[in-house]
Amino acid sequence: MYSLFETLRKGNPTDVQLTDAEINEYLKYSLRTSPRPGVDAVTVKVFPYNYVSTFTVVDFDAVERWKPGTVPVLLKAVLSGKKSIWVDYRFAANRGRATFTVEKAYFQDIRIPAFVVEKVIGIVAARQPEHYDTSKPMPIPFGLEQVWTQANVIHARK
Repeated sequence: MYSLFETLRKGNPTDVQLTDAEINEYLKYSLRTSPRPGVDAVTVKVFPYNYVSTFTVVDFDAVERWKPGTVPVLLKAVLSGKKSIWVDYRFAANRGRATFTVEKAYFQDIRIPAFVVEKVIGIVAARQPEHYDTSKPMPIPFGLEQVWTQANVIHARK
């Protein structure tokens, strides 16, 4: 991964392909060496047509400290502490910017409304060192212009 990142940093034109196994290996390493506020673990599975499924351990107590009232009263009993949630996204990426929509989300067998998950994502993203604003198209790292998926593979191009 680091040789790929170095190639991308140097601005060399390139096409990138990463399997979900490679992404998961990197995420595990990255979160261990550079912890992220509000996120303890992430596992992804990549599907065709820009569809990504994630299992993420989120610290809902931290989210509530950062923005009280984010978790609806009816879900507070189950969405407190560190919980693993399953979220499916569909993204669009072009011209160096990406947007996403939450398709569905669950904690165990409890469906979580998409608007709640999008609020949680926005709050956690804003706390990251990069200070992401998920309400706007986000820049794709390393000057990549396009990103798309096939089964178990993410492709990107400068």
